[in-house]
Amino acid sequence: MQTWLHWIDLAGVAVFAIAGTLMAYKKHMDGFGVVVLASVTAIGGGTLRDMILDRPVFWVQDPSFFYVITLAAFTTIIWLRTQKTFPLRYLLFADAIGLAFFNVIGLQKALTYGASPMIAIALGTMTGVFGGLIRDVICQEIPLVLRSEIYATACIFGGASYITALHFELNTLACMSICFCLTLAARLGAIKWHWHLPVFNPHDSVKDE
Repeated sequence: MQTWLHWIDLAGVAVFAIAGTLMAYKKHMDGFGVVVLASVTAIGGGTLRDMILDRPVFWVQDPSFFYVITLAAFTTIIWLRTQKTFPLRYLLFADAIGLAFFNVIGLQKALTYGASPMIAIALGTMTGVFGGLIRDVICQEIPLVLRSEIYATACIFGGASYITALHFELNTLACMSICFCLTLAARLGAIKWHWHLPVFNPHDSVKDE
């Protein structure tokens, strides 16, 4: 299982590094900016998770994560140079996949270290959204997690599905697969059909009593 978790972690880092590189390309950053943005996007959420769990930060002990970030960023740059335009859907799709990967790995690691189901769902969500949050703040964009479309809620939905599957005694790999698929489906559905949570009517005025 540890081998599976390691490969899932690497996959999440790679996809979020791609998302960070796409944003850097969109903002016309230089090579250093690309590396910085790809790195903070890829490792930000996992770093926060490990600090909260009081565990050694994953990338400090394993330099292979930075090799993956560098390879993902370099490959993405080469691919972007062959494109004449930059459709925003590339960034949103890469971000959605990274969100699902990191939600799964954050949730699973939290449970492995004895967190309760509710705390595990919260840590999975933090792992999924925090790297993208840092990326968007650096780029002076409104963070995706703060926009009206479902984002963090997709992680909570996926995490709840994991805990439910665990309750029915499905094996860990099945639980992780369900969590990944439902998180990704919820996020992609929100992108395509603009799903969002109910909000206050912006035309409503607040009156003092």
